[in-house]
Amino acid sequence: MAQAVEDWYKQMPIITRTYLTAAIVTTVGCSLDIISPFNLCLHPTLVVKHYQFWRLITNFLFFRKMDLDFLFHMFFLARYCKLLEENSFRGRTADFFYMLLFGATFLTGTVLIGGMIPYLSESFAKIIFLSNSLTLMMVYVWSKQNPFIHMSFLGLFTFTAAYLPWVLLGFSIFVGASAWVDLLGMIAGHAYYFLEDVYPRMTGRRPLRTPSFIKALFADEAVVVARPANVRFAPPAAEEVHQD
Repeated sequence: MAQAVEDWYKQMPIITRTYLTAAIVTTVGCSLDIISPFNLCLHPTLVVKHYQFWRLITNFLFFRKMDLDFLFHMFFLARYCKLLEENSFRGRTADFFYMLLFGATFLTGTVLIGGMIPYLSESFAKIIFLSNSLTLMMVYVWSKQNPFIHMSFLGLFTFTAAYLPWVLLGFSIFVGASAWVDLLGMIAGHAYYFLEDVYPRMTGRRPLRTPSFIKALFADEAVVVARPANVRFAPPAAEEVHQD
């Protein structure tokens, strides 16, 4: 059993493994009172006036108390972060990192701006951890890229992947979590999906092109599709011969 878990962990791609490890260590550390959640939360005043810039990162690592909601978010973080990195972003680690950076920046900016809007400021002021939002953003992007996959929720009912974020939103409300947090993740996911997948097809321009300095941080290997050993090269098709 221990060996299977170790193998599963080692087979995770680098971004997924790093984020999952940091999230679990941080949340467990807070649960054991080794780390104070107050030192991790998103606090605009402390960030701007006291230069506690680490809060811009650490608020994405703490997943509140270790309960059923925490276990579900760890499962979805491990599963859908891994699926995105291994499939949609296979061989494009820098692009995947940039997606997470875009999501974190979008979520942080939304909370900070929302905190200055009358009638909404009170709701946004309560959002001091955005880890759940970033996880749901990844789920949303994956669901948009794989909308027709059939899924089951706890064996209770089936649905297609396009509705997965809404199912998770309903579950969060059921366990007493804030709907605002999940909605923010869905909004961030839709913003990324539109700018990365929809807008380029409409205009031919890609506004979220990964900066070269980020690509320089990751040495992505070329994706190679292996050819079975017992398959020989086939002669060119008749159409290709005639074209010559």
